[in-house]
Amino acid sequence: MLLDNILTLTIFLPMAGVVALFFIGKEKSDTIKYVGIGTTMLTFAVSMVLWLKFDSTTSAFQFARQVPWIRALNISYSVGIDGMSLLLILLTTFLTPLALLGTWNSIQHRLREYTMMILLLEVGMVGVFAALDLFLFYVFWEAMLIPMYFIIGIWGGQDRIYAAVKFFLYTLGGSLLMLVAILTLGYLSSTMQGGRFTMNLVDLYRVGPSLAMHVQTWLFLAFALSFAIKVPLFPLHTWLPDAHVQAPTAGSVILAGVLLKMGTYGFIRFCLPLFPDAAIRLAPWMSLLAVVGIVYGALVAMVQTDMKKLVAYSSVSHLGFVVLGIFAMTEEGIQGAMIQMVNHGLSTGALFLLVGFVYDRTHTRLISEYGGIVKPMPVYAAALLFMSLSSIGLPGLNGFVGEFLVLLGAFKSKILDTYAFAGIAALGVIFSAVYLLWMYQRVVFGPMRAGGLYGGHHLADINRRERWSLVPIAIFIVWIGVYPSLFLTKSAPVAKRIVEQIDAVKRGAVPRYTMAPAPARRMAPARHPARLAAERAGESERLP
Repeated sequence: MLLDNILTLTIFLPMAGVVALFFIGKEKSDTIKYVGIGTTMLTFAVSMVLWLKFDSTTSAFQFARQVPWIRALNISYSVGIDGMSLLLILLTTFLTPLALLGTWNSIQHRLREYTMMILLLEVGMVGVFAALDLFLFYVFWEAMLIPMYFIIGIWGGQDRIYAAVKFFLYTLGGSLLMLVAILTLGYLSSTMQGGRFTMNLVDLYRVGPSLAMHVQTWLFLAFALSFAIKVPLFPLHTWLPDAHVQAPTAGSVILAGVLLKMGTYGFIRFCLPLFPDAAIRLAPWMSLLAVVGIVYGALVAMVQTDMKKLVAYSSVSHLGFVVLGIFAMTEEGIQGAMIQMVNHGLSTGALFLLVGFVYDRTHTRLISEYGGIVKPMPVYAAALLFMSLSSIGLPGLNGFVGEFLVLLGAFKSKILDTYAFAGIAALGVIFSAVYLLWMYQRVVFGPMRAGGLYGGHHLADINRRERWSLVPIAIFIVWIGVYPSLFLTKSAPVAKRIVEQIDAVKRGAVPRYTMAPAPARRMAPARHPARLAAERAGESERLP
């Protein structure tokens, strides 16, 4: 019985920590921290059961649970996971306790409320990756906005209100169009299934591909806009640097490590299987935006003076690779996109932790304020180099696996039908080495400022707690880089299923459903003027 509900337990277990925090006094800061860490670590332990019991030989949704919710609209609490969902749920439950551990002393005011927001955010993130009902998915999708808005707006930097409102409006604006598309899709399903309205994703997988091209195109664009904002895809990325710079360190780790993946997850989970005709038609345009984002994000990262903003723009570049892999629509490309989502969460999450460590000591993120940091902080310097090389994509580390598969998939793609996308995207790998190693050289080996390091203040190297927040990430970075098969086998059936569906659509094997025209109104036959006059006078029975 417990195994049947293990996915639901993974989703809502952080709520137990929220409830417990209500009964803990605000002054008991250590107790609050231990409750937050303990709850998130327990959630990770429970999620590991999903990994151990998962069947990697099938693309079907596993650990499925469906309970009627809104019977009038046939909406249910329906959850389940496949290989892609599994990887992202584990990424979420893995990073959340590390984000709290790495920022143990960063938050000094309203600590209880801050920990509650982190736990509520974890509920929303895991729920998004597990939802198999579009209405439920939308509820979790919007629910995430609230805790992240408060995390940025209350515990952020000097311009936190501006960044929080910008983040909220961008995401909410795209989400409203997605809501319209969800309702439209549900209505179309009812017209095709004898009036049976449904939001169940498995049922809609049979409805969406059979819609007419123009209907698919509009629905695809409505979904894609919301997902592109979340990625963020160029030119809808402008909220991201502000949100990252102003968010507290744990908020930045979760934002980069998990929240951005929800956009790319949405492309794979919804846009490709629901609207394959439109996806094929628009794939070159989406790939063009991805390639522009790869190059643009890297070039802008080169000129940043703020370490945190540099890492934020690197996310725009690296997630462009994920989008390119998705719309290459090959097994290699989609596999590369899914593993690169995990890779980016690990390496970029670690980079944000490292930036937060020195910010807590110096209260500045300006690259020009640093220099010669290798002398007082040698362990920190080694960790920063390791995580930077992971983000660059050094062979033997995780980033190389994802970028290689994405570029290979783009080269082989018959949908894109050109090597140009892969060739230009490869420049992003070179540019990432430029901006990350240049930043590293200036911060770690650059000349010290006159008057002593940071005005004469002594810098202590990272402590045991901070090291323990980095060690698990480093282990998985090497593990994926050396033996990626363990992770790729989980997501391989999902990639194969999507590619087979795309091939079926290209062959014309999917029946097309077109909206039937409204029946023409039948005109009443003309009647003789004398009969009309008699009817009005009530004398129609006397007329022959």
